[in-house]
Amino acid sequence: MLQKNQTITVKIEDMNALGHGVCRIEGLIVFVRGGVTGDELKIKIIKVLKKYAIAIIEEMINPSPYRIEQPCPLYSSCGGCAFSHIDYDYEKELKQKFVQAEFAKAGLSHMLVHPVTSGSSCEGYRNKVQLPLTSDYRFGYYAPKSHRIIPCTKGCQLHPEIFDQIAQTVCAFAKQYQISIYDEATGLGLLRHLYLRVGKETDEIMVCPVINGTKLPYQEQLVSQLAAQYSNIQTILLNINQKNTNVILGPQNKILYGSGTITDRLCGNIFEISPHSFYQINHDTAELLYQKALQLADITKVNKAADLYCGIGTIGITAAKGAPNTQIIGVEIVPEAIQNAKKNAKLNQVDNIAFYQGDANDPHIADCQLLIVDPPRKGLSEDLIQTIYKNAPDKVVYISCSPDTLARDCRRLFDVGYQAHEVFPFDMFPRTGHVECIVLLTKVHK
Repeated sequence: MLQKNQTITVKIEDMNALGHGVCRIEGLIVFVRGGVTGDELKIKIIKVLKKYAIAIIEEMINPSPYRIEQPCPLYSSCGGCAFSHIDYDYEKELKQKFVQAEFAKAGLSHMLVHPVTSGSSCEGYRNKVQLPLTSDYRFGYYAPKSHRIIPCTKGCQLHPEIFDQIAQTVCAFAKQYQISIYDEATGLGLLRHLYLRVGKETDEIMVCPVINGTKLPYQEQLVSQLAAQYSNIQTILLNINQKNTNVILGPQNKILYGSGTITDRLCGNIFEISPHSFYQINHDTAELLYQKALQLADITKVNKAADLYCGIGTIGITAAKGAPNTQIIGVEIVPEAIQNAKKNAKLNQVDNIAFYQGDANDPHIADCQLLIVDPPRKGLSEDLIQTIYKNAPDKVVYISCSPDTLARDCRRLFDVGYQAHEVFPFDMFPRTGHVECIVLLTKVHK
């Protein structure tokens, strides 16, 4: 029987979505932090539970052919890049397997899961970051499954270098003026996070300090310094979050500089983006994802379609422009995003789309022949599943950032009269354990 602190020589058989190697010892699954399929290792058991054990690498005997040199010194402590120590082609193979496993678990093993489609780069792709700050005026990232901050000692490979430069400027400013840093444990301190966004095609940058108060001391000096130092900063806001919570953004934004929004170009259209609005984090892969979604939707063949969880209108407006004779509606619960969406329709001279603030069960979707849904990680509510059953649209194009809830919801939609045969995965989050997917579900007419 396995014991804590026991050392054993093993060969890693597989990997999980956390980037841990997987092997079996005496019939028990063992997760090895940093292990790669094919590694021969001496490992040390650090925790033994009923169904599995956890181990760390004591000695590398023979490295896997999939293993690559780890470029980031924070890899072992940060946990943000689950797969940056393996070959990227193998990462995509793993993600395809993860999706297959979730559909098999849901009883849908007949579904063909295609190879993972990826964008042009697996580095510097993040157009948004939310950086926590330390009491000694450094920025960093949370350690896995905790709110312990790992200070950044080198720029993160997943976001643009300019984000690190701006963060360093803000931290130096806060230190110079001795602005207090928020402490989650006590609820005291002012400066909580630094939230940054950039338009990939426009280079427009949004800077948004998150504060536990209503005013940032010396904020005029900060605005002057940032605007002078970084010419592509389009807007600077304060986000007000005075609740003792680990939710990053509060409900209120105060504009200090610019319009309060940035713009970006996606699928040939221009989009205005505000702080609370959803916008895909990986521009290049988002274009590939939307192109596939609209190909599956075949929207020119329907009279009326709905884009649910529409955000700032990216999918709906792109669809409307390509199908001028189809009436499209967008539904989104975030008021700020709906304001952006309405303006974006005007910016792109699209007049066959209308936007409504509300949840996904909005009555305007009742006579739609096509639904495009892109829900948050928790997936579709039971109410929406029942609405789809009642309204019986011919097609549902389901975009998901969570393969497990996607597989679960496909099973639920199968049970109310839909069918699907293929899953198309997209690597929206290279080097992490996440994968985005699209499924086309069609109504079975008896």
